[in-house]
Amino acid sequence: MRLPLLCSFFLMCCLAWSARTSARTQQTGFLDRSLSLHGTTYKYQVFLPDHWTPKQKWPVILFLHGYGERGSDGLLQTDLGLPHAIRLNRSRFPSIVVIPQCPMGHWWTQPEMEAMALAALSDSAQAFTGDAKRTFVTGLSMGGYGTWDLISRYPGKFAAAVPICGGAVPSEEILKEFPDLAKDAYPDDPKGYAEIAKKIARTPVWIFHGDADDRVPVASSRKMNDALKTAGGNVRYTEYPGVSHNSWDKAYAEPELMPWLLSKSLP
Repeated sequence: MRLPLLCSFFLMCCLAWSARTSARTQQTGFLDRSLSLHGTTYKYQVFLPDHWTPKQKWPVILFLHGYGERGSDGLLQTDLGLPHAIRLNRSRFPSIVVIPQCPMGHWWTQPEMEAMALAALSDSAQAFTGDAKRTFVTGLSMGGYGTWDLISRYPGKFAAAVPICGGAVPSEEILKEFPDLAKDAYPDDPKGYAEIAKKIARTPVWIFHGDADDRVPVASSRKMNDALKTAGGNVRYTEYPGVSHNSWDKAYAEPELMPWLLSKSLP
């Protein structure tokens, strides 16, 4: 066999081996995703851990960002909270993390926004072999409100929840900006909190808040904690002295948080 022919044969073998290797190599880290819902396209992100493989089922965490990360670029929502904590030490988060983005002019607890977030969750779980029995939700600020709303509207869907510096009842300020929320809002009184607690009493919840929060009063988390305890709920409560609104930095850095969360599973 002539030398040029040998070289060509060797090159073809190398290319074939490279193609097979690339096919076996799974893409991990933060992935760009999009979905179409009712004629609108939404960009979002999905995080896959370094050792992700389709050969097993993975826990799935739905993360809901805050008011300041709204937009349509599909990226801004990864700057704070859980995605930021993942970038600091991704080995702490051996799970799929779904990170949708709420558009400007909207609020997470609006039905169309919850539908979008749940669609992103469903699509990602199907694409990356998510475990329906180990599906969790967490959010900060506006996303904290969204977390409370999702577990109350869909009891039994999430194995556990971590609302951070959010509330289960929208404030007057929120209702002024989003008056459509008023029709489904619970009253800000013991009866209202008791009704919410009754719906989510079987869902393990770990609440975080800073006692110096000047955006979402810490009383909103205290009231839900008390209501859940009265209802016999599975609730943990952490309040950070002297911490303002960004209590998510401390919350997502808690060494016990991920072991606690990932230990939960639906029956």
